[in-house]
Amino acid sequence: MQVRDGPAAVRGGALPPEATGREVGKAVGEGAPSQKTCRAPDIPNPSRKEDSLSRRTLALVATIVAALVLTGSALAARVTVRVEGKTQTIFGSLPVTVEADNALQALDQASILGEFYYGLTSASFGDYVSQIGKYPATGSSGWVFKVDNVSPPVGADKVVLKDGDSVLWYWADFGPNGGPPTLLLAKSGATGNCYRVTAFDDMGKLVPAAGVVLHVDGRRVKAQGATGGAVGCVGKHRGLVRAYSFGTIRSNSAK
Repeated sequence: MQVRDGPAAVRGGALPPEATGREVGKAVGEGAPSQKTCRAPDIPNPSRKEDSLSRRTLALVATIVAALVLTGSALAARVTVRVEGKTQTIFGSLPVTVEADNALQALDQASILGEFYYGLTSASFGDYVSQIGKYPATGSSGWVFKVDNVSPPVGADKVVLKDGDSVLWYWADFGPNGGPPTLLLAKSGATGNCYRVTAFDDMGKLVPAAGVVLHVDGRRVKAQGATGGAVGCVGKHRGLVRAYSFGTIRSNSAK
């Protein structure tokens, strides 16, 4: 099993949301309406042809820049993102689809949609995600991420995502063998009433999922089995199903 350097090994290269300087409102800098209702007298001016050419050139440049921006956003991958906090889910119990180039961008998109705070801290090795929601990283505990159940060996801003990837950010307490396993919940069989739970270590390797309990509609159903996945059948239900196991990161929800 890979032993990592703890939460500080998860680096990022973007500013916290409050420092990004995003515009608030389309009308910023457009001037008051009263400034657009009066026209100057139509006096012939030889320089107007030059002004017109200049305006057309600027419009062409703006169009090219806009096209480049749209092309760049079109190249972003469509991925799902979920954020599991220290005590509860912060975002995406049912994973939400966003467009992002890397894991840090996925977190940023989630923070916009979910209206939660995340912060970066500068260190000798670069910036890292030091806080999500209420809890900042402390000692051997903090915020880490996985892509498709694997903890990448590079920073969050260096991970190149592709369509269909799943990004999970979560609070972890690190021990001598790394972080806690993460749980993945999926339907098992065609009935829709049984669910399989699998557990993955930092390397994305399947590990036993012992003592798994499924929560649904205020009920708890114990899943059977451990190696390769535990299966539990919850019967007829209306709410979302979720898996928990001591010492692991809670699973995604499933219908």
